[in-house]
Amino acid sequence: MAYKNQQEFIKALEREGELLRIKTYVNPHLEIAEITDRISKEPGGGKALLFENTGYEFPVLMNAYGSEKRMCMALGVKELNDVASDIESLFKLLSSPKENIIDKLKLLPKLSEFGSWMPKVKKGRGECQQVVLTEVPLASGEPWGGLPDIGKLPVITCWPQDGGPFVTLPVIHTKEPNTGVRNVGMYRMQVFGPQVTAMHWHKHKVSAKHFNEYKKLNKRMPVAVALGGDPAYAYSATAPLPENVDEYMLAGFLRKKKVELVKCITQPEIEVPADADFVIEGYVDPHDEMLWEGPFGDHTGYYSLPDWYPKFHITAITHKKNAVYPATIVGIPPQEDAWLGKATERIFLAPIKMTLVPEIKDMDMPVEGVFHNLVITQIEKEYAGQGQKVMNAMWGAGQMMFNKILVLASQTDFPITDYKSLAKEVFQNLNSATDVYFSQGPMDVLDHSCSKMGFGGKLCVDGTKKFEEEQDNLYKTEANFQSVSAADIAAGFDEITSVNTSLLEMDVPCVVIAVQKNRKGHVRELHKALCSSGKMSGIKMVLYVEHTVNASDLATALWRFCNNLDPKRDHFLYRSNHSDGSYSATLGLDGTIKTREFDGFERDWPNIIVADDATIAAVDQKWDQLGIGSFIPSPSLKYKDQMYGEKAVAAPQ
Repeated sequence: MAYKNQQEFIKALEREGELLRIKTYVNPHLEIAEITDRISKEPGGGKALLFENTGYEFPVLMNAYGSEKRMCMALGVKELNDVASDIESLFKLLSSPKENIIDKLKLLPKLSEFGSWMPKVKKGRGECQQVVLTEVPLASGEPWGGLPDIGKLPVITCWPQDGGPFVTLPVIHTKEPNTGVRNVGMYRMQVFGPQVTAMHWHKHKVSAKHFNEYKKLNKRMPVAVALGGDPAYAYSATAPLPENVDEYMLAGFLRKKKVELVKCITQPEIEVPADADFVIEGYVDPHDEMLWEGPFGDHTGYYSLPDWYPKFHITAITHKKNAVYPATIVGIPPQEDAWLGKATERIFLAPIKMTLVPEIKDMDMPVEGVFHNLVITQIEKEYAGQGQKVMNAMWGAGQMMFNKILVLASQTDFPITDYKSLAKEVFQNLNSATDVYFSQGPMDVLDHSCSKMGFGGKLCVDGTKKFEEEQDNLYKTEANFQSVSAADIAAGFDEITSVNTSLLEMDVPCVVIAVQKNRKGHVRELHKALCSSGKMSGIKMVLYVEHTVNASDLATALWRFCNNLDPKRDHFLYRSNHSDGSYSATLGLDGTIKTREFDGFERDWPNIIVADDATIAAVDQKWDQLGIGSFIPSPSLKYKDQMYGEKAVAAPQ
C-alpha cells in the first residue's frame, strides 16, 4: 500500500501499538541514540520512537523500520516473502514463451500495471516545499523563510567518537550528466556548518560515478536530499538495484502506486518526492578541496575511520509545515538496519534465482555478519563443482562482491535459519580441507580487516553434499571430537582466556578460542601447538578471537570474528598425516585484532562503538520520565571492557 506521507505512516504505527511518543526533553546529541539503542535491542526490535521534545522545531522519528512487523508495514505487506513472490510472478510472466495471440494479450494488463509504477513529475510545488529557506529571496510575492541552515534541523550525534552530527537517513538524488539517468542512494552526511556537509560516497557507489563524470565536464553537480515521505523511499534508496534502474520504479512497485515528484527550487535539474518532509538542495563542486569526514559509528559495530570525501554546499532547505525529522542509528548489532537488510535479503532472492543463480533455494544474512561479512546460501545441487559455480556467481553479483564469508549448504527439510541443524549439516559435508576456498576481491571500504582499503580476502565454505568426483579418498574424518574439553584445550596455555566447546555438543566439530597475543606469529604457533598435541582430535575448524571477548558468548564472538578476519591472510591449516597414508586437517582462522607490532598491519584499527559514561548516566536518570516502560540498562555496558580505551578510535600500534 502507499502512504500519503510519513505522518500517515506514524499514525499507522500508533494504531498497531508500534510507536512510543516521548514528550520529555531528550538531547539529539547522544541521548536520542542511547535511548534508541536500548529499545532497538529489545526482543523483536522494540518499538518505534517519536521524540517530540528535542529543543528544535521538529520531532525526531527513530527505529521506524526496526522490527519485522514495522518493516512489513513500511512496504505494505503481511510478510516480506510476499514481495519476493510478487517479483517472481512478474519475472515468470515476462520471461515465459508467448506462443500465440492469447498469451500476448494476457500480458497487457500486467504491462499496464507496470506503467503505473513509473514515477511522474508533476507541475508546481509539493508538500515538501510549503516552507522555503534559500540563499536569495524567491520571486516577488512568494514566501521566503530566510537563509538555509541545517543547524535548525535536529540532526543527531550518534556516538561519542563520531566526528560530529550526521544525517543518517538521507535519500540522496543525483543524475548522470550525459544521460540524465537518476540515481537514488543513501549515504551518511556529516554536518560541518550551516550550509556545508560531507557526502560519504564510496568509490563503488553510483553517485561517486556520477561525480566523476561531472569532474570530466568541469561542472558543478546538482544534488538533492529528501527526508521522510512514504517509508518505501528510504528502503528503495538502500536496495541493491542494478545501475540505471530507477529506485522510484521499485518504490512504485512496492507502493502499488507511482511516486509523484516535483522539481527542486534551486536545483531544478533534480526531482524529489512531493510528499517528503524535508528537502536539502545543493551542489558538489569538483574544484573544492575534500573534507576530512568521520569517524562514524557504523553498522559493523566499529567506528569507520576518517577519510576525504566531497563537500556538499546547501543552496536551499524546504519542508512541510508539520515535518518530522527521520533518523536512524547503526552500531553493534542488532539495530534497526538489520530489518532493512532482511527485507533486501527476502526481496532480492527472487531476481538472483531467476537471472543469476537458478539453483539457489534460500539465502540468509545473519545479524552477526552485519550484511556483507557472512552470507549463507542453500542450493539444489545436481552435479560436481556446482558449489564453486555458485560461489563465483555470487561474488560477481552486484553488491554481493563485498561478501567476505560465503557458506554453501544443500537444500534441507529444515529452514535455513535453524542455525544449529544447518551447522551440523555443513560440517558433516566438509569432506576435506579442499572444501574450503580462498579468494581475493573488492571489499566494502568499511571493512577494517583488509590490509588495503576496499580489497581483501574471501572465504567460501562448501558444505554441500559431495558427489563422488568431489571426494578426497585420503581424507579421514575423526569422530571423537565430542570428548574434547575446554579445560584440556586451555591447559598449559596461559594466553588462552576462554574456550567455547558448545558447538561440539551439537555435533559441530568447531571451537572458539579467545587468545591474548604477545608476539609475532602467536596465533599460528598456538594453532600448531594445539593441533600437534592431539587436543584438537576430530576438530575441523578453530575460530580465534581477541582475549577481551568471552568465547562462550557465541553471538558476540561471531560478530567480532567476522569483522576482524581477512580469510586469505589470516588462515592456517594444520595437516596430520596418518600411518595408513590418510590425513586429517584442522583449519585455524585468526579473528583477533591486527597490529603493526604483532601482525605487520599498516592501517589503523578502529574501536568498537559504545556510549560514554556521561550519556549513560543522563539517560538512566531521566528514564522514569520518558514513559516508555521498565528500565533497560545500556547495551554498551556489556562491551566496555572490550574497548582499547575510551578515547581511542584506532588500536595502539
